[in-house]
Amino acid sequence: MSASNFDACLRLTLRHEGGYADHPDDPGGATNLGVTRATLAAWRGHGVRREDVRALERTEAGAIYRRLYWDEVRGDDLPAGLDAVMFDHAVNSGPRAAVVALQKSLRVTVDGRLGPATLRAARAAHTKILIGDLCARRRRFLARLKTFRSFGRGWTRRVADVESRALIMAA
Repeated sequence: MSASNFDACLRLTLRHEGGYADHPDDPGGATNLGVTRATLAAWRGHGVRREDVRALERTEAGAIYRRLYWDEVRGDDLPAGLDAVMFDHAVNSGPRAAVVALQKSLRVTVDGRLGPATLRAARAAHTKILIGDLCARRRRFLARLKTFRSFGRGWTRRVADVESRALIMAA
């Protein structure tokens, strides 16, 4: 298991999330460190302005990532390397999408919840093969999105980097 791998996985994901952005083609709108305005508002329990998003600090972003993404994909319970792939996928497309992809790769019941059966199957799987399959699935999913034309090159590089580093973590 990877009980202490959150910080390494967070660093990897933040390599690709960057600073403040408000790209007109991004349905997430104003984003900083990968945290959207809507996510920040939900986290804080009240509306936030673009300026609040711009002022988001890494410490708060890390807390958001741990609770809303890492914990949701049970990062502490996954094998090293797989935790990085699942976490980054969850950040980029949502925890449910990451879990569904994992369940499809494992050929277990697809319900979008990472319960005991999915966790057992993930632990029993060959981690490096599973990482490769999940990243291939993710690339195919991203290529079908309407915004792939605007963001596809960056997404493709991101998935390749996460895959490469996850395979090193799994070694």
